[in-house]
Amino acid sequence: MSDNSEDSSAALQRYNRGGLRVTEALKILQQVPKDAARYQVALACAFTPLHLQTFLAACLQRSHPGRRVVVTPGLYGDTAGTLESLKETAVQAVAVALEWADLDPRLGYRATGKWGPSVLADILSGSRHMLDRIAASLERLPSEVPVAISLPTLALPPLFHTPGWQMVEAEVALRQNLFEFASCVARRRGSSLVNWDRLAQESPPGSRFDLKSELLTGLPYTVPHAAAVASALARLLAPPLPKKGIISDLDDTLWGGIAGEIGSHHVGWDLAGRNHLHGLYQRLLAAFAEEGVLLGVASKNDPSVVRQVFERQDLYLASSSIFPMDVSWNAKSAAVGRILRTWNISGDAVVFVDDSPMELAEVSAAHPDVECLLFPKDDYAACGALLDRLRDLFGKPRISSEDAIRLESIRRSSELQQTSHDGSSLEAFLQQAGAAVTFDFSEGDPRVLELVNKTNQFSLNGTRYTEGEWGRRLAGVSALLAAVSYRDKFGPLGKIAVMQGWQEGGTLRIETWVMSCRAFSRRIEHQCLKMLFERYHARELFLDFRPTPRNGPMRDFLAAISGSRPDGPFTLTRAEFEKNCPALYHSVCEAQFNLSPTP
Repeated sequence: MSDNSEDSSAALQRYNRGGLRVTEALKILQQVPKDAARYQVALACAFTPLHLQTFLAACLQRSHPGRRVVVTPGLYGDTAGTLESLKETAVQAVAVALEWADLDPRLGYRATGKWGPSVLADILSGSRHMLDRIAASLERLPSEVPVAISLPTLALPPLFHTPGWQMVEAEVALRQNLFEFASCVARRRGSSLVNWDRLAQESPPGSRFDLKSELLTGLPYTVPHAAAVASALARLLAPPLPKKGIISDLDDTLWGGIAGEIGSHHVGWDLAGRNHLHGLYQRLLAAFAEEGVLLGVASKNDPSVVRQVFERQDLYLASSSIFPMDVSWNAKSAAVGRILRTWNISGDAVVFVDDSPMELAEVSAAHPDVECLLFPKDDYAACGALLDRLRDLFGKPRISSEDAIRLESIRRSSELQQTSHDGSSLEAFLQQAGAAVTFDFSEGDPRVLELVNKTNQFSLNGTRYTEGEWGRRLAGVSALLAAVSYRDKFGPLGKIAVMQGWQEGGTLRIETWVMSCRAFSRRIEHQCLKMLFERYHARELFLDFRPTPRNGPMRDFLAAISGSRPDGPFTLTRAEFEKNCPALYHSVCEAQFNLSPTP
């Protein structure tokens, strides 16, 4: 089947595995509007980039559909020089594809330098110097510029005196220098390294090198390997947003056996009972809970029996890490719907895991945005692949303090909703909550941009930013940035809102405003506007609102506070805000300096 006749879904699956074809990559790049804003990426490698450059541009174009990705290679044979020149150039991202010849041309095939024991000491010394030079050049790049690095992926040439199956001391020293370099650059904010093991799965080592292409064109990669390296670099530069929650079945998924049939003490998850796959799944979920992933249960079961299983001391996953636990004999799609409403997140941020294809199909039909994955209880290889898949879906480059308190804040939010649903006075609840809102106008925490880029519901316009773009928006003299944190007598929610814009006389122009769904129903959004009016003595706020398919909660709030439902950017006067603002009971602090509490 030709490239042109293959359907787009198959092409997308190959793209996700790093198997994009050259014709598909070129087609992706040709479809970009010529007047689209440029996304400038520097590619540093010592070889001729050819297909690597094309594939990298196409993979990044998938992640930046509204821009024109331009990948510019550096000087042939001078990776360090390319990186050193970037400090004078405006780029949004940097991709580095290192190979052994970057460290010394004699570690490649194209150079004519001598091989043999007499030159090994010189090669080692020169390689160490080159790695130090590359590390120093990376350190001089602006911290907001993301850097993705692929360490050498090709085998060393036969320059050592030992047979190929034996590693000589000089090679050990060479690789040790490389790992010391990798450890150094991994500590740099914004730098990330391609995982060797994952790359080996997508591009087997024996099919990576093309000697003819290396000698005749200067590109040492086979076409499939160039696609795999490009895909790996692109995933680091433009990573997908991690999922937020897992909803799991129990019987034959979280544990082996049907608890209602064999009893709570006979279900298992250990190797002795041949149920170890369930134990591995539990251990991964327990790690996810510690990392801030939301865990819920949707099970057709007897609640009392489930409770007995969770009372067992040998369970890897504590019941306190799960909320909510929806156990009944009703349809699982209904349970999934209730959990989504409790978490207040959309289905595309959630994964549902079950051992039954029928249950997966039922949930998928009712919630098509939820990713439904089969737990293969009798297939060891498939279970290993499932664990890897879940780690990919929920992995994140860093864990923040907010991640650790996410589950508890969701639980408290549910209690707040239940208070109002029970007919209790929400007003009285807010009065007695002991709520404190803290505004930080000098916030440099990476969590701020992370919150902006992953918030959908309470978002002014849904705009996403790279670190470089975000940094430029904050660089102006009149620019403002406020990170908002919240806590009450039930505990902290951490950083839950971000506002960004600039001041023009008596007008504040707000182009970014997001708030976590965990903060809903506490009138924090009102307090945000109140702070802006008072701190900047503003007469009006210009809000760059643009409706998106998912920011209905923001639109509803703006309609309530302005008196009319907005369809686009609009101006909110201080008089309009004060007229429609309900009573606020928070104490308000700016950084470490206490302002007057709101009466």
